[in-house]
Amino acid sequence: MNFGWLTEKPEAPEATWEDFSYFYHPKYYKVTVSERDHIEKTQVYYNETIIPENEGLFNCDFLPLNFKSSFYIITHQAEVKMPSGKIDKPIIQDNRDGTVSVKYDPKEEGSHELIVKYNGEPVQGSPFKFHVDSITSGYVTAYGPGLTHGVTGEPCNFTISTKGASAAGLTMAVEGPSKVDINYHDNKDGTVSVQYLPTAPGEYHVSVRFGDKHINGSPYVAKVTGEGRKRNQISVGSCSEVTMPGEITDDDLRALNASIQAPSGLEEPCFLKRMPTGNIGISFTPRETGEHMVSVKRMGKHIPNSPFKVTVMEREVGDAKKVKVSGAGLKEGKTHTENVFSVDTRNAGYGGLSVSIEGPSKAEIQCTDKDDGTLNISYKPTEPGYYIVNLKFADHHVEGSPFTVKVTGEGSNRKREKIQRERDAVPVTEIGSKCKLTFKMPGITSFDLAARVTSPSNVTEDAEIQEVEDGLYSVHFIPKELGVHTVSVRYKDMHIPGSPFQFTVGPLHDFGSHLVKAGGSGLERGLVGVANEFNVWTREAGGGSLAISVEGPSKAEIEFKDRKDGSCDVAYKVTEPGEYRVGLKFNDRHIPDSPFKVYISPDAGDAHKLEVQQFPEGSIQADAPYQFMVRKNGAKGELDAKIVAPSGTDDDCFIQTIDSDMTSVRFYPRENGIHAIHVKFNGVHIPGSPFRIKVGKDVADPAAVHASGSGLECVKTGHKADFIINTCNAGVGTLSVAIDGPSKVAMDCTEVEEGYKVRYTPLLPGDHFISVKYNNIHIIGSPFRVSCEGDKMVDEGAQETSTVVVETVQKVAKGGKNTGVVMPAFKSDASLVTSKGMGLKKAFMGKTNTFTISATEAGNNILYVGMYGPKGPCEEFSIKHTGRNNYNVSYMVRDRGQYILIVKWGDEHIPGSPFQIDV
Repeated sequence: MNFGWLTEKPEAPEATWEDFSYFYHPKYYKVTVSERDHIEKTQVYYNETIIPENEGLFNCDFLPLNFKSSFYIITHQAEVKMPSGKIDKPIIQDNRDGTVSVKYDPKEEGSHELIVKYNGEPVQGSPFKFHVDSITSGYVTAYGPGLTHGVTGEPCNFTISTKGASAAGLTMAVEGPSKVDINYHDNKDGTVSVQYLPTAPGEYHVSVRFGDKHINGSPYVAKVTGEGRKRNQISVGSCSEVTMPGEITDDDLRALNASIQAPSGLEEPCFLKRMPTGNIGISFTPRETGEHMVSVKRMGKHIPNSPFKVTVMEREVGDAKKVKVSGAGLKEGKTHTENVFSVDTRNAGYGGLSVSIEGPSKAEIQCTDKDDGTLNISYKPTEPGYYIVNLKFADHHVEGSPFTVKVTGEGSNRKREKIQRERDAVPVTEIGSKCKLTFKMPGITSFDLAARVTSPSNVTEDAEIQEVEDGLYSVHFIPKELGVHTVSVRYKDMHIPGSPFQFTVGPLHDFGSHLVKAGGSGLERGLVGVANEFNVWTREAGGGSLAISVEGPSKAEIEFKDRKDGSCDVAYKVTEPGEYRVGLKFNDRHIPDSPFKVYISPDAGDAHKLEVQQFPEGSIQADAPYQFMVRKNGAKGELDAKIVAPSGTDDDCFIQTIDSDMTSVRFYPRENGIHAIHVKFNGVHIPGSPFRIKVGKDVADPAAVHASGSGLECVKTGHKADFIINTCNAGVGTLSVAIDGPSKVAMDCTEVEEGYKVRYTPLLPGDHFISVKYNNIHIIGSPFRVSCEGDKMVDEGAQETSTVVVETVQKVAKGGKNTGVVMPAFKSDASLVTSKGMGLKKAFMGKTNTFTISATEAGNNILYVGMYGPKGPCEEFSIKHTGRNNYNVSYMVRDRGQYILIVKWGDEHIPGSPFQIDV
């Protein structure tokens, strides 16, 4: 809808559908794609041989834990804990079909626990609880897996035993994160089989009543996980548009932020954008009727005319109940084909349409606008099974959502291998103790490695790097403060994968999967038949279970080596080329950026013969062409190359043959930051590829970016929250913020003096994870876990991700450009600096005189050295830093007389300074 405050024109007539349907056109769609795996299947749920009775029911190659007359579990260890606390052993029978049966004859009444172990470790879901009554008690009882656990999109089963009583008095209810369809069948033998289908992970309360009274053990708590399931999501933006009065330049637009307050008090950020007419539009989703207040501020102060009023009519509020959906694609589907359904939002007001599809495979979603104002949505799954389709309009489920769709057809025959290892929490590090961080980077020279540590008070010091063994390095430093330190490890002046690292001295402030890091070539690329390696750092996440899975065209051999310091290295080997997914989970939750997509190239062939020559050294400039040479050394085949920018966009390189053995590769970087140049020969990376190169002087440094504010701590639903991202002295780059939580959030990002301010309004309680990346690298602390409390303001559904991306500008410290660069807060003691050498006592004319200065024990500061003689300053003076605050100083004098030499560490003279030297 459009409102105008144009004083020179008469009042505009009421808008018609033709007027505002313009904003439904594809060019105004905001389409986002996100992907999140749910908890993976542990081996206990996987059968190599399909149980015949279940084949028709599930129609897929994996089965949930199945109860018929007994447990079917892949394990050879089980025990039962009785109500008295005693342990009893059940009977275990090997069925010789990939399963075992566990049978137990109970001896006591009450709540029992069945503990099932595989390789000495409890399987997921263990212990399984069940209730035992005496035969003469007359109670109705229930048993089966659906009372304790389940998997989203797969039926959960349990059995109710009425022991001769009539089934007519039975009532059942299942409450949880999603609505469920309950089906039951009277078996005519005193038992009733019950089946329900959960569509979202979480805790479900299963109530079984007989004669209006809960049976023993009811309500049962069933933990439903979304194991091994993939999800895809798109959002089609449709918002109300309000034209803002007054003229605003593009520079002004970047510094403005806007929010809209509804009559109920709910305040949300809204977006400012340039309209086709040239005016500035305010885009928001109306949730209520009545008078709304729009506030537009610059640096925290209202602009002229702000706040101003916007009246929202009833027909403009998005109403999910008025959305019409139709099509066979919401009832059943087929693999490898487009399954289509139609959505009509014409009579439903304004609101964004969100579609997420979750199931055994990540189904590709496409959205097309039909000429009649409706949308056609299609999805293409690659694996058979049950899929859950969440369809929301204006953050509320449309009628019938979530839809459960049974997909049939051929699968893609992807193979999966998984290992799981327990990780112990690392002992707490104290001030003054030696800290160590290790990483594996084979095939590099340690000469090009450098490490620095920044303390919580922003003091930066060099750290020592040692080569433990070939390709394995450790960073050592001794902390002087408690708190979170930043460890930057660079190779050829560029952060290695995983850097910058968070290193907490003292007790951990937070723990969990979001604090696990992983990096290495094995998460970027790989080769068939060789070990593809990467590092995993779990130190900051505390203790827990680390699960590593590799899924792709062939089964992987996975090797794991624990370095016993909170880090480990992983290697996997596969036999077929193609696209693989490497999943890393900590305590059943994916770590940031997992699963990683890795393309495994075929056998290297002749690619190892190629070598790169004349590659540009150091940093280069954007918007200028550069080139390097590739020598084939007799290899026969095709060479191709591309350059990938920090923003993720890629561009082809220009390849020209010089002669039969030499090829020139020319590339043209278009933005600042670290670029990767992929050079392949016959489809296989040549040695060293992808080559990383720094473009621009003020290259974004994620280690120098910090985020803080109440919006990163604890927030409330319906209340705006904000935090500041400080980019002072961090260079220019691409800043991206993503909030992953129970619902979409309205979010905006505006420029402030010290960097950027992010404002968002959460709508559902629960944990939100806020990722802050600078040039595609997580800053320290990211992702931040933020706890949200309060009432539910929209419908629950699957996890949703909201993102905002900003191209940053150069920032300096608070106070503006006049203050210049901010000096670090040095902590040092000049009295601990030592100096020695003949050059401190006597000097010879026309010769090089030398002395050394050692400030290794004196903390960190800047060395000032100056020399003044009878006729003015000394002619030649040279200072060379040799590492760890050790310096070699040399000078040359040309006149006789008395000289004064001053050596300062920071603002203080070192012992002996000023020195008197006779020439």
